[in-house]
Amino acid sequence: MHQQVYHSREIQAWEARWFAQQNSVFGLMQQVAWSIAQRLNILFQQASPQITTVALWCGAGNNAGDGYCVAHYLHQYGYQVEIFATEAGHSQQLKAAIELVQKDKIKIHPHFNIEKRFDCHIDALFGIGLNRDLDDALQAILQHYNAQSGLKVAIDIPSGLNANTGQPLPVAVKVDQTLTVLGLKAGLFTGQGREYAGQIELISIVPIDPQLKSVAQLSPTQIQLPQRQAFGHKGSYGHVLVVGGHAEMGGAVMLAAESAFSAGAGKVTVVCHAKHHTAILARSPNIMLRDINALTDVDIQNLLSHVDAVSFGMGLGRDAWAKQQFSKWFSPIHLTPQLQVVLDADALWFLAEQAVQLNQRTYLTPHPGEAAKLLNCSVAEIENDRIAAIQKLQQKYSGQWVLKGSGSLILEKHLWICTAGNAGMGTGGMGDVLAGMIASLKAQFDENIHLHEIVTLHALAGDRLAKNGMRGLQAQQMSDAVYYVVNHSLSGVSM
Repeated sequence: MHQQVYHSREIQAWEARWFAQQNSVFGLMQQVAWSIAQRLNILFQQASPQITTVALWCGAGNNAGDGYCVAHYLHQYGYQVEIFATEAGHSQQLKAAIELVQKDKIKIHPHFNIEKRFDCHIDALFGIGLNRDLDDALQAILQHYNAQSGLKVAIDIPSGLNANTGQPLPVAVKVDQTLTVLGLKAGLFTGQGREYAGQIELISIVPIDPQLKSVAQLSPTQIQLPQRQAFGHKGSYGHVLVVGGHAEMGGAVMLAAESAFSAGAGKVTVVCHAKHHTAILARSPNIMLRDINALTDVDIQNLLSHVDAVSFGMGLGRDAWAKQQFSKWFSPIHLTPQLQVVLDADALWFLAEQAVQLNQRTYLTPHPGEAAKLLNCSVAEIENDRIAAIQKLQQKYSGQWVLKGSGSLILEKHLWICTAGNAGMGTGGMGDVLAGMIASLKAQFDENIHLHEIVTLHALAGDRLAKNGMRGLQAQQMSDAVYYVVNHSLSGVSM
């Protein structure tokens, strides 16, 4: 079973159904806090040096109630605990939680003027219900939290982070570990969520009921590729066509073609401006080449009839020549039904001007800027709700989609979130590598591999490359890493 990811309203409705069955709200709060305290006790003992002093940062709602209860149980474990808090809200459950710590004689400070060092700071300020920008005073509290030293842990979600979009509002706490309650929240994994959440661990307390609906699934990082047959040959493993390469941009098609080979394609042909041919052959003599300016409509149709997948748009450009090439190639590609088609980069730019419905063998890989062009909106609107954006893209154009970025989203029949990858992959050419991988693996395996699995393999290749450091990581270094991950997946199924 894949890990399910939920919208905050689904979590809240789930809680409400649980309480409607006469289950205690305060009882659940205590269960959650006890489970968190147990996990923290293990974490604190494993720390070097061991953690002994803990500061709880508590707000005014039930998330704060979890915090007060955690303080109570950590005190029972023998930790030196102090609470820094806003004025408490009117929840009866919160009042009961405060009474617990008062009986323990745990010090409660009605402010956040922290004058001594604590080994650990636990964030219980705001929960998943927060959906508005915080005022200046509350922002200052979160910034003050971020300025503290020591281990930082969030209960349920880092305060200030939108639970559904992963966007700070406009400030959020940055923690080393998030102990999220009941179910995984989408905002922990996409947008800027990964920057703030640290390591994420699920505290599962309440049994799932039939009415609970997920918004997405986490893409698994253990991927099973079919084994190659002993009698296979180059024609068995797909012929990939890479089309792009404006006179001023030859690198993108080269990166896509090399990654297609590294991912296992049997043959790769590049169609680009002839001025790049010498450089491509010098670097990769196994790549076949055609001059994009010399091909007639008949040549194009003939070429498309002999390949299994097309990756179109890398380095195409956006000038008059590029527009002409897009018009020349898009229709025959789109109207050749057996092709696996990847539309990337500048092809997406021109696609935005087309009123077209794509088939399910078309894979589109925009970054937020390209997504904004396709939806005729701003980049900020894309980033403010990435899940809504990718759903709108599929509604408008059909096909299968990847919205690139931290926590890349992949929309096939279902929505997936990629949890692999790293900040070092934010560099030019990584998208070209992905486009080549998609074309290659789809040419080889068709429906026996899913788009979210390919995106994850690309991210895992980036993670392998980043073992030597993220800073300075370059797309041209990805070939060996791609080669490694496609050969060290969980293989075992013969085709």
